[in-house]
Amino acid sequence: MADFMVVASGSSSRQVAAMAEHLQFKLKQNYVDIIGLEGMRQADWVLLDANDVIVHLFRPEVREFYGIERMWADGGVEEIVRITADA
Repeated sequence: MADFMVVASGSSSRQVAAMAEHLQFKLKQNYVDIIGLEGMRQADWVLLDANDVIVHLFRPEVREFYGIERMWADGGVEEIVRITADA
């Protein structure tokens, strides 16, 4: 399906939508085709399909509910990077 999958969280629907818009802008700026963009209306879970890379953007409680990372719990995950903005 894709070579890479990115899973990230925003603290609110507004932040998730802003992250998706920024990614879409940067990908287009770098001539990367966006095959699909789903979930912008609610922005609880936004899926951005950039062919070789699929990006999932969640609100934290939605990410926890769906537990998408569990699909690769048996070792398919190559790297997990946690970035937080602690005050």
